Amino acid sequence: NPLRYSIIMTNKMIIRLSVSAWGVAIVLVGILLGLTIRLSRCRSTILNPFCDNASLFKLSCESVFINNVYGLTFTIVLFISSIGSIALTYMKIAAECFISKNKAVNSKALKTCSTHLTVYLIMLISGSIIIILHRFPHYSDYRKVAALLFHIIPGS
Repeated sequence: NPLRYSIIMTNKMIIRLSVSAWGVAIVLVGILLGLTIRLSRCRSTILNPFCDNASLFKLSCESVFINNVYGLTFTIVLFISSIGSIALTYMKIAAECFISKNKAVNSKALKTCSTHLTVYLIMLISGSIIIILHRFPHYSDYRKVAALLFHIIPGS
């Protein structure tokens, strides 16, 4: 119900959604960090422009199978839920635009949604490339470029 935003998104609802988002993130990332901390390290050089979980796995001499399974599952669930919720939201906005014949409202919705969708797609594609290229060490330079795109372009 995008046109009823101010009625639905009360301060109480914002607090409830924020606490839920932070709570889920803290639990899921906490498990991921717990799995990473338990690993011993036999190397000390991270070959990325920043330290991420997959880079920490590569420093370990132990089996990281459980870490990879959890990390990939976490990533897939996060991507699917993120893409699903955004697709649902955009479909509802598009439906409201089709119902509403107000060209000014439709233009504003299109401008807002198109920029948001562009930034989201840049993040999604570059993030996916980073995850995929961690499996292919000989493409480490491409992974570094994708990592920089992921962090610099959306913020810009």
